[in-house]
Amino acid sequence: MKRVLVSDNMSELGIEVFRKADGIEVDVKTGLSPEELKAIIKDYHGLAVRSATKATKEIIEAADNLQVIGRAGSGTDNIDKEAATKRGIVVMNTPGGNTVTTGEHTIAMLMSLLRNIPQANASMKAKKWEKKKFEGTEMYQKTLGLVGMGKIGSVVAERARGLQMNVVVYDPFVSAVVAERLGAEIVSLDELFARADFITVHTPKNKETENLINKDAFAKMKDGVRIINCARGGIVNESDLCDAIKSGKVAGAALDVFSEEPPPADLPLLELDRVICTPHLGASTEEAQVNVAVAVAEQMVDYLLNGTIRNAVNVPSISGELLAELSPYLTLAERMGSFQSQLITGTLEEVNIEYSGGLVDYDLKPLTIFLMKGLLKNIDEDVNFVNALNIAHGRGIKVVDAKTNEASEFTDLITLKTKTTEGEFVVAGTVFGKRDPRVVRINDFRLESVLEQNMLLFHTHDEPGVIGNIGTTLGENNVNISRMQFGRKEKSGEALVILGVDGQYPEKVFQSLVKLPNILSAKQIHIEG
Repeated sequence: MKRVLVSDNMSELGIEVFRKADGIEVDVKTGLSPEELKAIIKDYHGLAVRSATKATKEIIEAADNLQVIGRAGSGTDNIDKEAATKRGIVVMNTPGGNTVTTGEHTIAMLMSLLRNIPQANASMKAKKWEKKKFEGTEMYQKTLGLVGMGKIGSVVAERARGLQMNVVVYDPFVSAVVAERLGAEIVSLDELFARADFITVHTPKNKETENLINKDAFAKMKDGVRIINCARGGIVNESDLCDAIKSGKVAGAALDVFSEEPPPADLPLLELDRVICTPHLGASTEEAQVNVAVAVAEQMVDYLLNGTIRNAVNVPSISGELLAELSPYLTLAERMGSFQSQLITGTLEEVNIEYSGGLVDYDLKPLTIFLMKGLLKNIDEDVNFVNALNIAHGRGIKVVDAKTNEASEFTDLITLKTKTTEGEFVVAGTVFGKRDPRVVRINDFRLESVLEQNMLLFHTHDEPGVIGNIGTTLGENNVNISRMQFGRKEKSGEALVILGVDGQYPEKVFQSLVKLPNILSAKQIHIEG
């Protein structure tokens, strides 16, 4: 039975998804203090949150059984993703659940800003009639600049075009063709600053976007520009924005997000009449809250019960369909990594993975992760499918994966090349039939070997009696050989012998094998699973 804790207010329809799932037990405990959450989190396999719960490093380190944290919403700023990754905890969000509502809120904020609706409403409630004071600005034929055009930005662009606005976009990850479909024009960031009458922000907050809209950016903008941010606090520098409004460079701003939430009471921006604010309401519609609650519950249930990963922010998503299609190759990749880790000598510096054949049609990041998990298991016992690449990066190991269309004698092929302080090592593998993962190359030797749980690998001189001596020694010690493969470079040169054996055997048996004639080296290999 998997236990899930819902620690923030969430739509009852989402909680019902947990309750109806066989194998899931759910507790709803909202308003917990950090100390209270830390005290009980060890009892749960899943944690479902919105924005109130802070899944800090301290709480994650106390979560002995936690496998997944699900955020009912798109932002994961309240979750320590680095700590979660190190512990092998999948962090999921629901990026599509609040797309429309956040885009609509941006348009609503823009309209309210241009027509001074909040200020006029407050004036009327104070029994005043200040018609001339609240003269507004039209949207028609004005230029709207979108910094970022992902899903939410696309909604804003579509709505803006419907209002007959001109739309320019800065987004290095969006092609001109995609923008043109929405009637938008791709421009540089500096050109956007120079041309836009109004600027809206739709990017995640990261090292590249933090303080992106600052005093230098304001200097490049039109006089009287207006700024709208419903994305993440900190993308717009609040101090610089305040100064720009006071100087008259910026005519006004509409903010739904802040660097600190809730913002401090003495935040200077809040004192300016030309700034309108809402308390992070972008996703706060009934429809959106139902959407994200149901979505995160379904994703968490699917992961806890079936291993399917969707919308994870710290590991590639793997759908059930892709998992089924790639399953034998995932097994192959992990076993190849484990096999190679027991062959190499020296400190691992670089890993190059090449995929060829029919595999190139798939998203192969999951294969890379499975392979790295197997490769690093003997280096770091805490490695798992979530933190494998993180551990490699932390150890300074360069990981490169690539697809190639070069012809091969196999329908599909994975080639693993590792570079260590003592040389380069190569292993290649494929899947025979549909379920039979095999190694087909070890360095310069070509052979076909099933990756069994217990194996012996011998590098030998290609001389008569080598295989017979190995078999006799194992037979005399009651060690049964399950299968054997032999490969050589040329006649009477060097050879490679791989044996699968049933069960474990005493160390003295292995030492006897090492001392046999014509044995250059020997390795004991154990592959889990």
